[in-house]
Amino acid sequence: MAKAAPNLCFSPLTLNQNRKENFFSSQNGCFIHKPSLKTTFFSPIFRSCIPIRSSATPTRTIDHQVTDYNAKILHFCQLGDLENAMELVCMCQKSELETKTYSSVLQLCAGLKSLTDGKKVHSIIKSNSVGVDEALGLKLVSFYATCGDLKEGRRVFDTMEKKNVYLWNFMVSEYAKIGDFKESICLFKIMVEKGIEVNSYTFSCVLKCFAALGSLKEGECVHGYLLKLGFGSCNSVVNSLIAFYFKGKRPESASELFDKLCDRDVISWNSMISGYVSNGLTERGLGIYKQMMYLGIDVDLATIISVLVGCANSGTLSLGKAVHSLAIKSSFERRINFSNTLLDMYSKCGDLDGALRVFEKMGERNVVSWTSMIAGYTRDGWSDGAIILLQQMEKEGVKLDVVAITSILHACARSGSLDNGKDVHDYIKANNMASNLFVCNALMDMYAKCGSMEGANSVFSMMVVKDIISWNTMIGGYSKNCLPNEALKTFAAMLKELKPDSRTMACILPACASLSALERGKEIHGYILRNGYSSDRHVANALVDLYVKCGVLGLARLLFDMIPSKDLVSWTVMIAGYGMHGYGNEAIATFNEMRDEGIEPDEVSFISILYACSHSGLLEQGWRFFYIMKNDFNIEPKLEHYACMVDLLSRTGNLSKAYKFIETLPIAPDATIWGALLCGCRIYHDIELAEKVAERVFELEPENTGYYVLLANIYAEAEKWEEVKRMREKIGKKGLRKNPGCSWIEIKGKVNLFVSGNNSSHPHSKNIESLLKKMRRKMKEEGYFPKTKYALINADEMQKEMTLCGHSEKLAMAFGLLTLPPRKTIRVTKNLRVCGDCHEMAKFMSKETRREIVLRDSNRFHHFKDGYCSCRGFW
Repeated sequence: MAKAAPNLCFSPLTLNQNRKENFFSSQNGCFIHKPSLKTTFFSPIFRSCIPIRSSATPTRTIDHQVTDYNAKILHFCQLGDLENAMELVCMCQKSELETKTYSSVLQLCAGLKSLTDGKKVHSIIKSNSVGVDEALGLKLVSFYATCGDLKEGRRVFDTMEKKNVYLWNFMVSEYAKIGDFKESICLFKIMVEKGIEVNSYTFSCVLKCFAALGSLKEGECVHGYLLKLGFGSCNSVVNSLIAFYFKGKRPESASELFDKLCDRDVISWNSMISGYVSNGLTERGLGIYKQMMYLGIDVDLATIISVLVGCANSGTLSLGKAVHSLAIKSSFERRINFSNTLLDMYSKCGDLDGALRVFEKMGERNVVSWTSMIAGYTRDGWSDGAIILLQQMEKEGVKLDVVAITSILHACARSGSLDNGKDVHDYIKANNMASNLFVCNALMDMYAKCGSMEGANSVFSMMVVKDIISWNTMIGGYSKNCLPNEALKTFAAMLKELKPDSRTMACILPACASLSALERGKEIHGYILRNGYSSDRHVANALVDLYVKCGVLGLARLLFDMIPSKDLVSWTVMIAGYGMHGYGNEAIATFNEMRDEGIEPDEVSFISILYACSHSGLLEQGWRFFYIMKNDFNIEPKLEHYACMVDLLSRTGNLSKAYKFIETLPIAPDATIWGALLCGCRIYHDIELAEKVAERVFELEPENTGYYVLLANIYAEAEKWEEVKRMREKIGKKGLRKNPGCSWIEIKGKVNLFVSGNNSSHPHSKNIESLLKKMRRKMKEEGYFPKTKYALINADEMQKEMTLCGHSEKLAMAFGLLTLPPRKTIRVTKNLRVCGDCHEMAKFMSKETRREIVLRDSNRFHHFKDGYCSCRGFW
């Protein structure tokens, strides 16, 4: 006899697929079996239920009930209703649910990032002793990874007995996503050891890991392994290999793979373009793009972005515009990442108007868009534009990120806009960004480059955490702002906190050079050699500069010759060094050698060679270089170049020519140019021209004491004492103060300072005075007489002579003779130009004591040996 069909009762709500209300409220229907023995089963999840008669057996009915639970949960998962799905999962008894049901719930938990619910499902799986097969294991591991708990996912993975290649690939990929490339590679090696059959995805993923770690040799081994397994012609694997070799700076290997690849897709072409561009081979990357166009291969957004980056790097605006047109036709212009890259391209190619047009047309902007625009203003040095954008961002409610803030600060630093920089600093304080290390470093850099070391120090002193960049910024800032002692103090403090790097060395060496602190410089040079920093070109250039400015020109040249790859800075430092030491012909030879090496001079190089010619009296050569600069290199002369030419004419006695040259300049001359001519008037005692030139100088720099003193000295040398008195009164009325002449000498690492006319406080003052009197007496015996006109006072000869004995450079030289070992070179530095009498005294001292004396004044070096000076009168 046939069995009667079971009586089923459903609420109409259960059939409504579009409703998401709770199916388990009191009015909802239920699936209930009522056996013939009149026993009624009530599901505990229902508040009320309707008994249903059925003649079916209990086992058959329970099977239907279990099936219905699975169906309902799957239905909830499809609707994204995690709450009801979880409620039903928690109510089901052991072994009631299928594996695929658990998998669906776990997938929903992962999608909604609900770690708590997923863990609850995992707990039920374990408590019900559900066997975790490969499919369920993948869902469990995927859930934990998606919710950020890869550690627990790995625990599940490790407990699984059977794991297919997809699960292994998933784990390799997930570790790569969080940057743990070593663990990805470790899993790959375990796969190989266990004999897991790897696929193309495995190789693609693990090659990215080797590329990220820069493990070129291991990656090459994997390359050999995949060839052995027959993946050498697999498109996706070869694409990954191309990317790997580009990342490893092996573009030729990548190119060889690309050439052999028959089945190229757009990813293959994109990998070549982006790879060449990222390796600095932009032209080759753009060439690949042109080849794509010629072959009619369809491009995608990644192609367009890579090509635009290449155009930005190479400044190829015309191609960038063509790509822009193509992108519009392909409807890419609405993608924000495309618009940002396009904006950056126009900006880096110098078309700020084009960048602005793109920026204004953007329907959607993010902080990257604003930052790219700010960076464009930064490159143009237009800090005002960057500040306007900052204000506009505030109005639109866009919060600046660290990149935007640092970009604006760099713009202020480049343009020297201290006021704008202070406004940005106020914004940083108001938005609680003052504790960010990158922001603080950029702030210090801005203040330092704007000449406010007080502002830089205020930021530095408030920093809780300081990195190497923080210390280097302060040390470099002090060095560049002519505060060498502060730089050395900061360097000493840094040594107590952390180890300096090569950049620190490049920052501190100029401070030693500025002070002519040779012994301290040698100590730092030793540190550089011990730590292997001498291969850094910045450090090598700074060392050459140090020894040049400390008067050890031979050692400077030796170090210069040891630089394997000299840049323009290396050559310019050496040319300038020869110039300031009075070796004009050597400077010219070095300049010619530089050109033979294929290095083109810039405007700074020409300043150095013109300076060298002026300090050696090389008039014809100076004019030749001036015309080479203009005609051969199309460099328009600036004020510094004109100042060198006026100085050259003045030093060689061509005062009237110098005056006419200034009068015909295409740009308004500054005080430095007129000052060079005024110095020439002093050398050749042309009082009439000096007065005329001084009027121009005083108009341009009325507060510069030096020019008033220079004119007063011209009058004093001509013994026009009334005019001297008038000039001194003028200085007094203006409230100006003359910088006192001071000289210093370094002995055993200690800098000894001497001030003109103030020797009495020095512990060796009596011995110094005695030595100078002895020298003066011997000079008179040999026919040398004091040049009392350099005393610059209206008094008798004896008083003038006594005044001359108190000049700071004489005191320093005498102290050197008394304290340094015999035959040791005496090295003295003076803050002003050496006077004529001291120059004669130094020549005599070098002859009498058979000692070499190197005197560095504010203008140049003087090497005194055997009664002669290297300047040959051009000082």
